[in-house]
Amino acid sequence: MPRISLVNLIHNRLSTLLHNGDTVIDATAGNGNDTCFLAEKIAPNGRVYGFDIQAQALEKTRIALDHRLLTAYAALINASHAAMKQWIHSSHVGQIKAVLFNLGYLPGGDKSVITTSESTLAALAVSLELISTDGIVSILAYPGHAGGSQETDRVREWCLNLDKASYSIEIIYSDEQNPQAPVLFWITARAQD
Repeated sequence: MPRISLVNLIHNRLSTLLHNGDTVIDATAGNGNDTCFLAEKIAPNGRVYGFDIQAQALEKTRIALDHRLLTAYAALINASHAAMKQWIHSSHVGQIKAVLFNLGYLPGGDKSVITTSESTLAALAVSLELISTDGIVSILAYPGHAGGSQETDRVREWCLNLDKASYSIEIIYSDEQNPQAPVLFWITARAQD
């Protein structure tokens, strides 16, 4: 089976799920690609919260948003994704349509600054408090870099321990033959009776 682009898969799926007026989170802003994609989908009445611990990442994201005339739809926050609930307006708690995580390091940046299992798992727990009844949490993990394999394993374990009555979990491999290839964890909240 050929390797698939998980980023394209995420964007294709979200294209059918997100609409003008939605509130979404890019938990790892990075170079701004996901933030811009989300802003395009929720504009002109929605909001994107973009988080990153690196000022360099937020500056790249700001430039990307400016270039696409999307700055007005995004709030960029220099903080850990584990603290995102502190930065989300209270009216948006429980109303977030999607939370995207793109783990690892900033492409083109310092490869020693990476997401960690501890902050990622804390952020994932918070994201479940923030999403709507049909909300999505998308986690793109990269086991091929230093620390990435452990983080991917911890995320997989966390996902598999979620309550199946409350969440549907899908695990998609970009290349099932390569254990170092990226892995997508796709969580959908189930509406409760």
